[in-house]
Amino acid sequence: MNETSAAAMKLTPFKKILVANRGEIALRVMRTARRMGYGVVAVYSAADKDAAHVRAADEAVPIGESLPAQSYLRIDAIVAAAKLSGADAVHPGYGFLAENEDFAAACKAAGLVFIGPSPDSIRAMGDKAGAKAIMSKAGVPCVPGFQGVQDDAVLKAEADRIGYPVMIKATAGGGGRGMRLVPDAASFADMLRSAKSEAQNAFGDPTVILERAIVEPRHIEIQVFGDRYGNAIHLGERDCSVQRRHQKLIEEAPSPAVDAALREKMGAVAVAAVRAIGYEGAGTLEFLLDQSGDFYFMEMNTRLQVEHPVTEAITGLDLVELQLRVAAGQPLPLTQADVKFSGHAIEARLCAEDAGRDFMPQSGRMLRWEMAPHVRAEHALQSGADIPPFYDSMIAKLVAHGVTRDEARQKLASALDNTIAFGVTTNQAFLAACLRDPVFAAGGATTAFIDARGDALRARPEGGVDPAILSALLLYATGRGAHGWRPGRALRPSFALPLRIDIDGETREIEAIRHADGGYELTENGNPVSATIDRLSRDEIAFHVGGLNATATYLNDGDRLFVLYRGRTIVASDLTLARPESADAGGGDGKVRAQLSGRVVALLVKPGDRVERGQPVATLEAMKMQHVHAAGVAGAVTAVHAAEGDQTVPGAILVEIEPAA
Repeated sequence: MNETSAAAMKLTPFKKILVANRGEIALRVMRTARRMGYGVVAVYSAADKDAAHVRAADEAVPIGESLPAQSYLRIDAIVAAAKLSGADAVHPGYGFLAENEDFAAACKAAGLVFIGPSPDSIRAMGDKAGAKAIMSKAGVPCVPGFQGVQDDAVLKAEADRIGYPVMIKATAGGGGRGMRLVPDAASFADMLRSAKSEAQNAFGDPTVILERAIVEPRHIEIQVFGDRYGNAIHLGERDCSVQRRHQKLIEEAPSPAVDAALREKMGAVAVAAVRAIGYEGAGTLEFLLDQSGDFYFMEMNTRLQVEHPVTEAITGLDLVELQLRVAAGQPLPLTQADVKFSGHAIEARLCAEDAGRDFMPQSGRMLRWEMAPHVRAEHALQSGADIPPFYDSMIAKLVAHGVTRDEARQKLASALDNTIAFGVTTNQAFLAACLRDPVFAAGGATTAFIDARGDALRARPEGGVDPAILSALLLYATGRGAHGWRPGRALRPSFALPLRIDIDGETREIEAIRHADGGYELTENGNPVSATIDRLSRDEIAFHVGGLNATATYLNDGDRLFVLYRGRTIVASDLTLARPESADAGGGDGKVRAQLSGRVVALLVKPGDRVERGQPVATLEAMKMQHVHAAGVAGAVTAVHAAEGDQTVPGAILVEIEPAA
């Protein structure tokens, strides 16, 4: 334990903590705060009035009736909520205002204890440009780049000087927002505009820096803690290389690419940085580790990280508890020599997104939600909960700990296989495929892993029962087959029922019938398949098809059927009685439709403009990510049906184009 005399201690005690965040983040902080005897207060947007974190708190205060995505960025409203509730401390969580020096300063000015670093530290290290300057002065290797004048022409010239590929990064935040990998000079202008727009909407600041893109590095971060008495430690590294859109999906500790000597070297650099700026609280220094073993400082996150549970798993420490103790003025309760590591931990971020459609965010109602046992699960969901389009797409994170990396990896993959998430598309099967991929299993994943292995990771696993056959069997036995299901022989003759089923955008036509002996026959294109149902409850089926005995969990929701089978959620739409769909979702009819629920942040055309097929015409933002919508045909724009700032729903027509002759 670090020793500080009682006379020298500068205590800042508090009794009640307002958590300036939402969802699983707020619940995670509340859990430790309650264990330590603190009262907890929640804040919420109009979209979150019935959310789990609101129900879990002792008190809750509304902070916005409109623009739910911006509510948690309202510094004045959050400080007022703390005063109203009698909270004397504020924990920012991670994301939103967690790295905003103005928020930290406002809390301090209001007499509130900010559970995080000082405004000066946030300003020094939270700004990517400033942090790089400090690290360079301290002799820490940094990625070559440019930070300075924000004129588009100057930035383009600097990108040309650095050389392509080049990274554009928002200075004010993280999580992949406002970040773009620019492959060549021709792409720079469009990507710069997009990055600045996304940064402005996410952080209220469009400022960016440029960095040389290091090819296929590892993303390694070092967890650090400091207190107000000059004590500082690191808690080892996390490997966060498995990313899509520069956002992490899988994190692990320790890294399979870091040995003891490199850990000591990177840890020493991180601790020196903490001491150099008098840093208090939890922080993370992020590095790129190239294939030769050299590492480069990228940025410092002046907050708790989403992936902190993997560090907790291998150290046995509660990082939120350490935050609260440091904020109260207590010295760190351990020295570097006290930090011990045990086993291996891996975290997967379960996101409401469609991995098969470029990870497009999804929103809607989670009809049935059931986490798998035997792993740590952080979430704020329950069956029937709404997932709004305003926030990050991560809806849960699963963490497995094992004696070995392989044990943790297999436990986590199995947990993903058995997690029930019916109603909203998630990346559940994609994450399990990542964990089982031979490159990841061997510890060889870099930041290029998903781009390089994407097709294999999205492919349906070989073997098992055809999802369409299983869906047809369930629809016939539980739906319009009208006979219901009973074990043994059928009580009366059955009749064939033609079924039209859509799975993954493909329509399948299957005829189903139950024979007098109790067995089923499913025929597609003249090819019959025999099946037997051994057990059928309201949510589970035990069956065998073609000599394979198996079980599956399912849910009927009107014309939609959800089936969890072999770790994959099958979504089958029963089109048997549906009218043929005439709309061209791809825009080939000249109508550009919203592909998701989101806010229009840019309209790039106006009536009378001529466009080429594939030309961007509008940009929507959902779950903090921007999505470009392009023309499906070449021609002239005849109408624009949206305005910047509008909230859209899937299928809404944004732009109409008269196709060229």
